[in-house]
Amino acid sequence: MTSPGGRGRASAILIIGAAVCFGTTGTAQALGAPAASAVSLGAARIVFGGALLALFALFAARSGARSHPGSTAQRQARTSLLARLHAVRPVEWMLVAIGAIGVAVYQPTFFTGTSQNGVAVGTLVALGSAPVITGLLEWLVRRRAPGVRWAVATAIAALGVATLSGALSLLFGSGTTTPSTITALGILASLGAGASYALYALSSKALLDRGWTPSATMGATFGAAAVIMTPVLLGSDLAWLATSSGGLTALWLAVVTTALAYTLFARGLRGIPASQASTLTLVEPLTATLLGLVVLHEQFTTSIAAGLVLLAAGLAVLALSPQPKLRAGQSL
Repeated sequence: MTSPGGRGRASAILIIGAAVCFGTTGTAQALGAPAASAVSLGAARIVFGGALLALFALFAARSGARSHPGSTAQRQARTSLLARLHAVRPVEWMLVAIGAIGVAVYQPTFFTGTSQNGVAVGTLVALGSAPVITGLLEWLVRRRAPGVRWAVATAIAALGVATLSGALSLLFGSGTTTPSTITALGILASLGAGASYALYALSSKALLDRGWTPSATMGATFGAAAVIMTPVLLGSDLAWLATSSGGLTALWLAVVTTALAYTLFARGLRGIPASQASTLTLVEPLTATLLGLVVLHEQFTTSIAAGLVLLAAGLAVLALSPQPKLRAGQSL
């Protein structure tokens, strides 16, 4: 039997794996679809990837029922997407809706923040606020404080994101953007992106805690999000999709950065709190930065080096922390 600490570390590795997949998004766009708008690219990622996750959930449910006949199949079906569609509780429908809205709203709010205040500030506020908002909401809803170690790790990692994004240079006056150009709309949009992510993470965690399988959770949430984002995709310029490189980029975004990434995320989320998972996903900007240096041959600067060290240190504090012992009757 796997110990709680071992399972917690395994869950952390799964979350980090998901974040690595997330971090390939920018490089995929730069290599395969540089002319695609961020909104069109984000919508395509959710629509195609969400449809793929929904299909995978249906296939997993049917395969489980065929391979486990009798009462075993009936027990497994209670946590499958097919059974949930027929006998889902109202509160679970609400959780699916909250998660789908969070996934859908993240796209326009994130890109509004970056377009208003620049990539540096927009990315910093969105990615930096997501773990904090997730931890606070988890504390409020689940009555469980994230802990001092989480706060320290998140603070160090957020400082690393700030250094990587170049936002610190703005504060000290060496950047090209001045505080006067930062708009309230952009800050609110970036905070909205962080809050949207928190809603998705917490709603998914709640579904998993209620017995839903990772495939059912992701299939229902992202399937609904795909429906929401379809009008956005159809209303955008889709010329990039008609090219071979654009089609390969869309395929990568759907399969790797959405279907694979969120499946890993859901499996990891079963074993650790949403607040910790949210902080661990800050591996995403670390991955994006390294890919930019190695694949896109971007310039390596002192601030990038310092940001990578800080981000890695903050994540190590959290990933290597001892897992709490379970109380009697409590499960992961």
